[in-house]
Amino acid sequence: MLTTVIQHILLIFFILVLVMIAQKLKIAYPIILVLGGLGLSMLRLFPSIEINPELILLIFLPPLLYEAAWYTSWKELWRWRRVISIFAFLIVIVTSGVVAVVSHALIPGFSLALGFVLGGIVSPPDAVSATTILKYVKVPKRISAILEGESLMNDASSLIVFSFAKTAVITGVFVMHEAAVSFVVAIVMGIAVGLLVALLYYAVHRWLPTGTEMDVILTLTAPYVMYITAEYFHGSGVLAVVSGGLFLSSRSQHILSYRSRLQGANVWATLGFMLNGLVFMLIGLELPVIIKELGTVSLSEAIKYGVIITVVLIVTRLLCTLSASAFTVFISRYITTADSRPGWKGPVIIGWAGMRGVVSLAAALSIPVYMDNGALFPQRNLILFITFTVILLTLVAQGLSLPFVIKWVDMEDPDKHLPVEEQERIIRDRLLEGSIRFLDNHYPEEVKANPALKQLREDLEHRKTVSMHNKIEGVDHLLYKKVYLKMLNHQRSVLHELNKDPATAHELIRKYHELVDIEEEILRMKYEPAS
Repeated sequence: MLTTVIQHILLIFFILVLVMIAQKLKIAYPIILVLGGLGLSMLRLFPSIEINPELILLIFLPPLLYEAAWYTSWKELWRWRRVISIFAFLIVIVTSGVVAVVSHALIPGFSLALGFVLGGIVSPPDAVSATTILKYVKVPKRISAILEGESLMNDASSLIVFSFAKTAVITGVFVMHEAAVSFVVAIVMGIAVGLLVALLYYAVHRWLPTGTEMDVILTLTAPYVMYITAEYFHGSGVLAVVSGGLFLSSRSQHILSYRSRLQGANVWATLGFMLNGLVFMLIGLELPVIIKELGTVSLSEAIKYGVIITVVLIVTRLLCTLSASAFTVFISRYITTADSRPGWKGPVIIGWAGMRGVVSLAAALSIPVYMDNGALFPQRNLILFITFTVILLTLVAQGLSLPFVIKWVDMEDPDKHLPVEEQERIIRDRLLEGSIRFLDNHYPEEVKANPALKQLREDLEHRKTVSMHNKIEGVDHLLYKKVYLKMLNHQRSVLHELNKDPATAHELIRKYHELVDIEEEILRMKYEPAS
């Protein structure tokens, strides 16, 4: 037991080191983690890490989806709802079908049902990979919004296809009309369960006397309750988590205190980072086990199958995104669309940003080793190897080349958004003007009589004047930020000295440390462009 604990601690340290290397090289960390895991597996520094296939989806998927849903813009999701729906459902189904047909024709003994199992696994692009890579390049807002929205929804459709195909392999029975009805039921039931559970959590947060720690714990349990409940009632657990997460996120300002929001954001950022790190590292570490258990299929044959399926996936996605663009031009004659002339540049970027990752690995690992009759699940390890090859090739080849593709396409932002700095200035000015107007309209007498309120209004007026001065004449913001940060560090030194006094309560010192940290965060958010 002690050895296992030490090994996992070392694994976490390896993940942290690799992520730091990725940040230094300005490469998306999923790419480095997969390659790092592959390197560790070849060096055999860690023994094979076994994960219960039945638990892999349950452990990793709900919290990762919930975090993604929580920070997704509902406004952008609704604006691009048609495009996202086509990408998340129709293209996933088409891709699964193409992979099923190709793998059935290519691989000896590979039934069409097994082909759909593989298709359901490898059809959804990975959200983490694309969004992480997009942080290092400049793309129009609509591209990132569509990719994020698609990645939230496509997991549901792909896992439904995977589930039906897996059942068909185990039972040997597949009825098309029953599968179609079950597909619709799974979607509707998943969304309904997610919203009902979210309403329950909304009521608990809103009307029960929960504290900060309880709020954070409740948010950690929510995705698991949504996922398990939906799966119990044969709904889509993925859509339950996504719909419930979007519902609660849009109401977080009303149901959570500022402390709960601050602490919850920190906890979720850490949890999401660790889960993603572990999964991408597992992709590399699982390779020796997968190769060892390939059985009668040679390694060269397995690599060939994996490369061919990867090429099929890339070509199919590009053709689908370009076809979707052409269809939008046609349908815009009859209905109103968000963009009647999407062109080819956006579809090429979206099509190339089809890296596979967490969901594909989790689905592949969730295939049972044995079927209900006690027989081995056919071709399980070959499916695992092909999945691994697809993830590795798309992450490395597409992930590393995506920035160059974006530069080559050179797509201008068709929405003509104001620069981020200008948007931030407008928001700050509106907040200051609104605050001054609120005090003048609702508490004019109190402001005159109360020195503290009077000082508050004067401070707001001063900030407004400084903001206008900055806009007109310009100010050395770098110098201002540099001096301000040094002053905050000096305050921390003062607090450190005060903490040496036995008469000073440590709780108060910690409280003021937190206040200084919050002030630094506000300063950095104000003078550093939003990512």
